[in-house]
Amino acid sequence: MAATIRRILKSGKILANHCNVQCRQFAQVSIAGLPSFVKIVEVGPRDGLQNEKEIVPTDVKVEFINRLSDTGLSVIEVTSFVSPKWVPQMSDHKEVLDRIQRKSGVIFSALTPNIQGFQAAVSAKADEVAIFGAASESFSKKNINCSIEESLNRFQQVTQAAKQSNIPVRGYVSCVLGCPYEGDVSPDKVAQVAKRLYDMGCYEISLGDTIGVGTPGQVKQLITSVSKVVPVEKLAIHCHDTYGQALANIFSALQMGVSVVDSSVSGLGGCPYAKGASGNVSTEDVVYLLNGLGIKTGVDVQKLIEAGQFISQSLGQKSGSKVAQAIKSSL
Repeated sequence: MAATIRRILKSGKILANHCNVQCRQFAQVSIAGLPSFVKIVEVGPRDGLQNEKEIVPTDVKVEFINRLSDTGLSVIEVTSFVSPKWVPQMSDHKEVLDRIQRKSGVIFSALTPNIQGFQAAVSAKADEVAIFGAASESFSKKNINCSIEESLNRFQQVTQAAKQSNIPVRGYVSCVLGCPYEGDVSPDKVAQVAKRLYDMGCYEISLGDTIGVGTPGQVKQLITSVSKVVPVEKLAIHCHDTYGQALANIFSALQMGVSVVDSSVSGLGGCPYAKGASGNVSTEDVVYLLNGLGIKTGVDVQKLIEAGQFISQSLGQKSGSKVAQAIKSSL
């Protein structure tokens, strides 16, 4: 394993040298109406890896997270405190948090579906926790085995405990633009769930296009509805790229005032409940887009490409990042 990691690190340095020449420079002029800064929430180590069929060695996860910490990212979702029976890939959650290099200025978060998971995450010294709801009854029952109302009651326990422990809680709403079982999802339904999460204490609500069916016009309608009950500065957008609309949807959200974007290095991830659903939008591609718009992120795209190459080679698969693919093809 150590030899494999050294080989990947060496190839990453070669790619980085090439990127110094090939990657486009940060745009000098920002575009009116768009935010001047966007916070990137990196979800690759958790959302990206959780559905991998082969168990990823803890050594690889730790190295992956450490490399992401060195890119300038300020938030990294590193693991999930769920039952190993349901998500065996995340069974090493405590060891991962114990072994990663804690870097000043980087928040290491963990998904916690219930009070037991929250307590375990706090014990493992997670800086922040996340709760994961849905705007679709069918998806909620399939994904977390309970109704939307039942899930919100569980989350209330987590947010109350988090307040007592002074731990920030982030809320996710999945299936905001479509459900694999119910089809279209009403923006008003999304707004209802988002407001419940916000009212119970979530400092930020991430709106997830779980199966990647949304379009820019739908995103604008969604943000219009949700921002009536949750301040737009408290919203984040989480896009999957199944239909190739992720970057366009992110741009649409930026136009509506959203300034937080979830993404996954190399486009890792996907929805196990939607056939053909591709992974999350890649962090490399998002940062490249934002650089071109003159929007600051504090994130080094070259180092992201290195981290993406490392995890892609570790998994034995091709990077899902168009930026990384373009750079590699020109070598």
